[in-house]
Amino acid sequence: MGFYITKEVDRKAKQHVDDELYKFNLKHFPEDLKDRYEDIGLFIKDDNGIVRGGLIGSICWNWLEIYNLFVDEDIRKLGFGTKLLITAENIALEKKCDFVKLDTLSFQALDFYKKNGYTVYGTLDNVGRES
Repeated sequence: MGFYITKEVDRKAKQHVDDELYKFNLKHFPEDLKDRYEDIGLFIKDDNGIVRGGLIGSICWNWLEIYNLFVDEDIRKLGFGTKLLITAENIALEKKCDFVKLDTLSFQALDFYKKNGYTVYGTLDNVGRES
């Protein structure tokens, strides 16, 4: 039997890898953390129902991971980002999460997250060749 590596984007193959890793990981987590996966989507909409920002994340076992948080530039500094964070944090508390995990680039929102009580636990230099 031969094996080869492909480069195409294949949703079915991606789902297989995700599912198998998830099953493997479940073997190593305590019983009370099994089946604890939930997508989180919070959105800022205007009166016309147009999305002006949002927070995308997931609860995975005992933490909330925030993948994306974005607020349209013209409504920044009005507290919407903080409201999104607080809402997500409250969901995490309700779900008995132990911590929140996220990442950001220095030009994105590092100061915003620090202002909201987040601490840096690691850094990568030269991401996007930033100086």
